[in-house]
Amino acid sequence: MPMVSPPVRHNYLAIAAAAMASFVFEAVWYSVFLRAWLRGIGHDPAWLGRTGVSLGAQCITALLAAALIAICISSFTQLTGALTAVRGMKVAASLWLGCVLTTWATENVFEVRSYQLFAINLGFWLLTMVLMGAIVGAWKKQPAANRE
Repeated sequence: MPMVSPPVRHNYLAIAAAAMASFVFEAVWYSVFLRAWLRGIGHDPAWLGRTGVSLGAQCITALLAAALIAICISSFTQLTGALTAVRGMKVAASLWLGCVLTTWATENVFEVRSYQLFAINLGFWLLTMVLMGAIVGAWKKQPAANRE
């Protein structure tokens, strides 16, 4: 017997809001932990100015990545149960635990990075994914009949 998955309907406004919330949170998080993060990757603040990397490209990459993560969180939340803020947060935390923590742990141990850097990066991803899960889980699309 073939398995039938429930339809997944993305609320692109919620996804955009979740991506923007993640982007703003990232700016605040890494501003607070900037010096420790730079130390962890082996650089100083002057290095940032010499990289020659486009800030626009960095921002677009961060926003697109956050939007893709929000889409995944929304999809997994809908495929596994009711679309609520709490479920979105639980799904996001589960995805973080199964995908992000494991990936970063492996990378961190082979790059011989500090536990402080590990905590800064992993703390950001846990909190931002849970935030995105709350947003995409709580933000219900209005039925077409109610929009006017």
